[in-house]
Amino acid sequence: MKNTILLSLLILFMSSVHASVKLYVFDCGHIYRDNISDFGLSNEETDVRELFVACYLVDHPDGKMIWDAGLPLDLVGPRQAGANNWYDRSIIDQLGDIGVEPRDIDFAAYSHFHYDHVGAANEFSEAILLIQESEYYAAFHDAVNNPIFRPPLYSELADSTKLLLQGDHDVFGDGSVTILSAPGHTPGHQALKLELENYGPLILSGDLYHFEASRMLRRTPVFNTDAEETLKSMNKIEVMRQEIGATFWIQHNLELANSLSLAPYYYD
Repeated sequence: MKNTILLSLLILFMSSVHASVKLYVFDCGHIYRDNISDFGLSNEETDVRELFVACYLVDHPDGKMIWDAGLPLDLVGPRQAGANNWYDRSIIDQLGDIGVEPRDIDFAAYSHFHYDHVGAANEFSEAILLIQESEYYAAFHDAVNNPIFRPPLYSELADSTKLLLQGDHDVFGDGSVTILSAPGHTPGHQALKLELENYGPLILSGDLYHFEASRMLRRTPVFNTDAEETLKSMNKIEVMRQEIGATFWIQHNLELANSLSLAPYYYD
């Protein structure tokens, strides 16, 4: 009986432990805007003008997933005079530094299909695409009405294997990596929740917010698909963050990015 109880406790304990997940952060470009009014903020409400563009690799024992793919690869190189978008070194080369090639990626998930999040998407066409059904329709069938979408950046995904999502999705089935439906910025915008053994729970924002001021003041960009839906998504994610005690990273936050350790370092 004693052994049976101990075995049951061990099984219960093992089932509560998430698989060891590593998160790598990459510098996938920068965006500068003199005037940030399009983001729903006045220039007086924040002095931030430069946005960081992040890419991430989620390394799970059962597979690797890319989360966001940065600025377009044709921008890679020295910053041109007067350029508002620049990108020093491609995500492909940065992945190579840690021994990962595009064909090693099992899943590709993008917070949304704006040009600064799918710049290298075509490189990951062999991966299973995890996309909200509403975002799939907007990107592949209605891009003309979504002007920040640039179909040539993801055209090779048209024939890739896809899993069309209709809400939150547990990627590996163990609760360690969960895509969170957070529409409004685009029709199928999504965020990402990670359970990291040492760092703790973490939520990556996608473009739920671009600035810390956006979060504090609950402002939405004028180019969002649906402002009211965005506010509902903000509420959902903030409640979840509070309930699980998660750290929250605004992906475009340059000050945050400067405080993080980029690849080859990883968070686990």
